[in-house]
Amino acid sequence: MNELPVGRRVAQWRVRRNMTQQQFADHLGKSKSWVDKVERGVRRLEQVSNLRLVAETLRIDLEVLLAGESERPDTVAAGVDPVLAALARYHVEASARPPEVAELRARLDHAEQSYRHARYPELLALLPGLVDAVRAARATRPGRTTDALLARGYGLVALALLKVDQREVAWLAADRAVAAAQVTKDPWVAAAAAVPLAQALRHGGRRRSAMEVAAVAAHRLVPLRPGDDPSADPALLGTLLLQAGLAAAGQGDGRGARDLLDRAGRAAREGGGEGGGAAVEAARVVAEAALGEVTAATVRHERLVAGDEWRLLPAEHRAAYLLDVARAYAQAGDMSRAGRAVLEAERTARTEVHDRPTVRHLVAVVARSAAAPPGLARLAATLHVT
Repeated sequence: MNELPVGRRVAQWRVRRNMTQQQFADHLGKSKSWVDKVERGVRRLEQVSNLRLVAETLRIDLEVLLAGESERPDTVAAGVDPVLAALARYHVEASARPPEVAELRARLDHAEQSYRHARYPELLALLPGLVDAVRAARATRPGRTTDALLARGYGLVALALLKVDQREVAWLAADRAVAAAQVTKDPWVAAAAAVPLAQALRHGGRRRSAMEVAAVAAHRLVPLRPGDDPSADPALLGTLLLQAGLAAAGQGDGRGARDLLDRAGRAAREGGGEGGGAAVEAARVVAEAALGEVTAATVRHERLVAGDEWRLLPAEHRAAYLLDVARAYAQAGDMSRAGRAVLEAERTARTEVHDRPTVRHLVAVVARSAAAPPGLARLAATLHVT
């Protein structure tokens, strides 16, 4: 039965309860035609109120009615342990034939793309072997190049672990990234490593430390010219200022947050990278919501998503931002908009919703509201949070 569409499952449970379509319709307060269309799949059964009413009338849990809808093994949970085991390997022997630097860069690029597209099961599967390979190459060919690669690898591990709610271990990985980056004495490598560290500190509730880490790294980049250094990333300054601004907002420092985000906006305009302006506007929305300025945040959000630049942001960025917006709507009591933001996040990057443990509480809260949009109850049941 779990493999059947919802309408077919409704029909089978109705027959089990010895009800005709007319009797079932009478219990529901619907027409026989409505029941017939639902059971044949002509009419989609998605409204939260209707789903609950049907489940109650059939005397089954909502999870039973929706069981099998897009369920899949928890591949993310299975992928965390190998990553933690890789972090626990402190001694890596030099290899007789270590991977070439170009190959390692390509593997890191691929892993970073997996992160940007929110392919977390794939990313977690890649990271243990990738980190081991970079450490083996560093043991064989110590120097700035392999130190920089190791900093990238540890930073990516930190970002991945934050997604699966391993905050303390993410902080450890980010700290290792900074340590490897500092050995290079390259300010751009060190600044790049500061980004995941700031994120790990911020998500772990250490907002003041996060702000200081990001602000100091950004300050060190200001006198440098990206064009003079092939390792320089012109968008990096703006990213650091965004992290500092979000951390400031998280600790209630509205003036500091606005100043940092204004500086991030100027850096984005000067850098000219795609999506930089949208990233700043998204950060302003999240900051305003954190500061309790929910009305201003929602107005800015609607303006942002109506623009073209919004689509230039990576899928991971857009989906994570939409979940932040959903939380802001939920805090304001607007469960309809909160639910729509969650469903839009799911459409943008499914794993951002299905594979992040912290999202389940948000889905559960919104799904319990009578104002939740169609589809939210099904998502809640799929995540087993009804």
